[in-house]
Amino acid sequence: MEFTLETWKKEHIPSVAKYADNEKIAGRLRDSFPYPYTEDDAEWFVQDCMEKEGITQLARAIIVNGEAVGSITVMLNDDVYCKSAELGYWLGEPFWRKGIMTKAVQLMCEEAFRRYKLVRIYAEPFSTNLASRGVLEKAGFELEGIKRKSIFKNGCIQDSYLYAVIHV
Repeated sequence: MEFTLETWKKEHIPSVAKYADNEKIAGRLRDSFPYPYTEDDAEWFVQDCMEKEGITQLARAIIVNGEAVGSITVMLNDDVYCKSAELGYWLGEPFWRKGIMTKAVQLMCEEAFRRYKLVRIYAEPFSTNLASRGVLEKAGFELEGIKRKSIFKNGCIQDSYLYAVIHV
């Protein structure tokens, strides 16, 4: 499926609110991603992405047919971790399993490595998020380890998987 990655704009707020309001998405992400997901949540998120762009993160809207249907962000680390960054993403359910996120991950990592001279980009999906783990593996990330009992989400304790891609 065709998509583009665009810098965040206020015009994206309504479609973010539309596609992010999904319990299946929120259940696979950190608690800072709310459910229900309101227009106010979308406004805060888009504004935050715009303010931090190029300073502490590289963030893009995933655009399909003119709508922001997802997000992908590379969050820069600092201090002794300044050559590493964390990858985070979500995609609206109607666009799952269409190859969008794997390609978006590859494009964002290429840009982040080039722009920030990073050595390592990592992601930490929940053990139960098989789709996200598959995206990372298809995008060239390698499993570095399992963080046992590291997540508490929706009343359950679960493992997280640490994936990384190295660029030297």
